[in-house]
Amino acid sequence: MTRRVATVLALLALTFAGPDPAQAWGASGHRMVGVAAMESLPPDLPAFLRSPAAIADVGELSRELDRSKGSGRAHGVALDAGHFLDVLDDGTAMGGPRLDAMPPDREAYETLLRAAGTNAWKAGWLYYSILETQQQLTKDFAMWRVLDHAVKTERKPDRRAWFRADLRRREALLLQTLGRLSHYVADGSQPLHVTHHYNGWAEGPNPEGFTRDRIHSRFEGELVAAGVRLADVRRAMPSPAPETGGLEARIAAYLAVAWKEVPALYRLEKSGGLVAGDPRGAAFAGERLGHGAGALRDFVGLAWKASEGSKVGWPEVTVQDALSGRVDIWTSFYGKD
Repeated sequence: MTRRVATVLALLALTFAGPDPAQAWGASGHRMVGVAAMESLPPDLPAFLRSPAAIADVGELSRELDRSKGSGRAHGVALDAGHFLDVLDDGTAMGGPRLDAMPPDREAYETLLRAAGTNAWKAGWLYYSILETQQQLTKDFAMWRVLDHAVKTERKPDRRAWFRADLRRREALLLQTLGRLSHYVADGSQPLHVTHHYNGWAEGPNPEGFTRDRIHSRFEGELVAAGVRLADVRRAMPSPAPETGGLEARIAAYLAVAWKEVPALYRLEKSGGLVAGDPRGAAFAGERLGHGAGALRDFVGLAWKASEGSKVGWPEVTVQDALSGRVDIWTSFYGKD
């Protein structure tokens, strides 16, 4: 994916430029995270998600946010900064909010960054990319729950046919949302996507003498393609995390793990371990990819459980009211206008 531009003006100049070679994890890494996570979903999720076709689709759709790069200036300005978060050594996003105390939405985030003399396009908003996509996934699951129920219980043939068609549409949308979430969560497992040392140690204190050369694509692309396989990612996946704390805190904690690995990555480079084929670099990358796949599995499970308490349709109805038959969902889903 396109990693950075020095200033907003530089970004605006990339009207129809092709994608930067530094694309987080490259095709191989993103695909493996999506596939490994989907293979390990909790058994209570909809069965269609565990089909070989759905698993493969999410693996490919995990790459889509990179494949759409270079679509135009407006597209790039709107989306590119959603793939990273430049966290300084003090734990703040470019001198703004701390990673462990992010504001509730991007508007509040932008306000704090402006007060610190920067903006979200320079600092990135990967945290919100994950949060917002997770919220969409929860809504998609809530819609699926109600539509699946309606297909089984609706007695009027014309309505049942519409519900069945809408369920197919929702399943297609679910796979796309899962692909987006997979991409952003995988970005968050890559240490160079959560630090201002994203492509060589940044200007300023450098007590360990880390390289200032560009190392981003060498680590996440060449090294992964040469030395990491899906089996490695599967083995590196952690056990499911306890379901404690709110979603926002879980996302921040997840990103903080990769951020804390930044010095280790630079020490590895300093020792010569970021050469394609070096087992040390491959092991480090595989561990990071496995952590991303495990987090994605857990986030998907959280979205499924949260969807049970959601509202759907317009006028809104609760999922529980819809499933219990206390409301007629036809108007809410099909629309009355």
